[in-house]
Amino acid sequence: MLRQLFLCGFLAFYLFSCKNDSTKNDPSKASKNETFAILLDNFKEEGYVLNPTLATGAGDMRFNAEFPNFLSPEYKAKKKTYYESYRAKLADLDVASLSTTEKMSLEVLKWDIDINLEAMRFKKDLMPIDQMWSKNLDFNQLSSASNAQPFNTVKDYNDWMQRVDNYLVWLNSAMSNMKTGMAEGYVLPQPLIKKVIPQFETLAKGAVEDHLYYAPIKVLPDSFTKDERDALTAAYTNMVKEKIMPAHQNMVDFLTNEYLPNGRTTSGIDATPLGTDYYNHQIKLYTTTGMTADEIHQLGLREVARIRSEMEKVKEQVGFKGNLNAFFEHVRTNQKLMPFTDRPQVIEFYDSIHNAMIPQLNKLFKNKPKTAFEVRRTEPFREKSAAANYNPGSLDGTRPGIFFTPIPNVETYNIFDKESLFLHEAIPGHHYQISLQQESEDLPSFRKTLWYSAYGEGWALYAESMGKELGLFKDPYMYFGMLSQEIHRAIRLVVDTGLHAKGWTRERAIQYSLENEAESERAITSEIERYMANPGQALSYKIGQLKLVELRDRASEALGDQFDIKDYHHQVLETGCIPLQLLEDKIDAWIASQK
Repeated sequence: MLRQLFLCGFLAFYLFSCKNDSTKNDPSKASKNETFAILLDNFKEEGYVLNPTLATGAGDMRFNAEFPNFLSPEYKAKKKTYYESYRAKLADLDVASLSTTEKMSLEVLKWDIDINLEAMRFKKDLMPIDQMWSKNLDFNQLSSASNAQPFNTVKDYNDWMQRVDNYLVWLNSAMSNMKTGMAEGYVLPQPLIKKVIPQFETLAKGAVEDHLYYAPIKVLPDSFTKDERDALTAAYTNMVKEKIMPAHQNMVDFLTNEYLPNGRTTSGIDATPLGTDYYNHQIKLYTTTGMTADEIHQLGLREVARIRSEMEKVKEQVGFKGNLNAFFEHVRTNQKLMPFTDRPQVIEFYDSIHNAMIPQLNKLFKNKPKTAFEVRRTEPFREKSAAANYNPGSLDGTRPGIFFTPIPNVETYNIFDKESLFLHEAIPGHHYQISLQQESEDLPSFRKTLWYSAYGEGWALYAESMGKELGLFKDPYMYFGMLSQEIHRAIRLVVDTGLHAKGWTRERAIQYSLENEAESERAITSEIERYMANPGQALSYKIGQLKLVELRDRASEALGDQFDIKDYHHQVLETGCIPLQLLEDKIDAWIASQK
């Protein structure tokens, strides 16, 4: 799962090399193209002003002190004007002067504008906080001094204190919005609220020196003078003690005493005033298709049945006596699959997976990222409710891509599906796809940090299927882990649509998952609650993966001996994230050109 890019909008389309651009010999057309390039660059620049943390994540440090109140009427009006103004500018473009690449970029930018304006029709910001997706969690990660927010100069330290002040304005508005939401029926389900409360409690108490927001003081650069170190230490102590802790305690009190008693007992978004229209919007947003909830539900049921039959073969291979559901329990509780006694052993395990793959990567990929890569334990403040995730490196490559894995209890850390997890979150999944996108010299800058979930998560799930080609899955339990991850994503098609379009309860969704995969009940419960918090996002993985498999099979069949898997992967990855239909158009054009 990838967090930070969901706020970022969407990528344009790159189809042909600039050397094929017919406008190069036509000065008038070149002038028009320059105008379009400036428009795209301005779109990115103004987007950074609207969302300064996006700039920070990309390694652009100009806005590091800023954090707008995303919930204020003034901000929303500014955001609406931003998208509407660019819609008008695009309407005035001389489309005939644009190259094929630029025409496709134009169409995707239009789609991006439309989907963002469509989202503004809904009052989702009356539920601004949840246990997994909300801005406070992303902001807390920045405070750790080990993420995108830099702490190298005195100015960096002062910028962060100013950004914290701005964040606390947002947090206060979030509470106000939640109170309005309570009155209007926009409120989280109670199980989700119960997961949110401990997240705020962690930041509301304890010794200042142990607080997450005090972490930058523990890494003060040696180049700072004594006076600077003393002043910053005093300022950060005051910030934690007088601002952060009280603000988070206020939220704990509100959530516990007011919000939780008024929390929903229903599970799906269709039980709120957002209703079916919002879920249809989310399906469109996350799958980039026109599929309906019922179509996706039925597809999920078929995929679950198909993958279960593959799992049966593995069960027979290892000689397990009993049905598949008993085998799930066997895998969940097999102590041989829980070999660790110390958290660093988990990191070493992932490093060994990477080392095993290195000799095989050249066989599947023409290009590999220059951006460095690390595996880290998920920060304790979010570890209990977080899933494993990847945080991209900076655009200039100075900050590595990071695969975060939660290790709340190392003795029960089950490895049966962790080779597959590494392929998804790290290499050749998110780290390859995102880093190559960011490092591309062909993509305009505004495209390098934008995101389509169906493409990005679809690629990461597709990457899991390459395990055997990369020298992994030699243990049948590890291959079963890959099947488990795939069926997990197929189950998502069933339970997400079940929850939000078919009246399923949280408990029914949990039970369906327990019956069809080997994850623990604790992990499954966390997953189901994740889908409850962000309807539709969970659909993107399987929808995208199935399209990539379909296109690979199509190319292989059409090209026969001419088919080269490295070329196919290059064609998929060189464009960055794009909507699935545009990807299909591109691969079809490539197949035709190869013939």
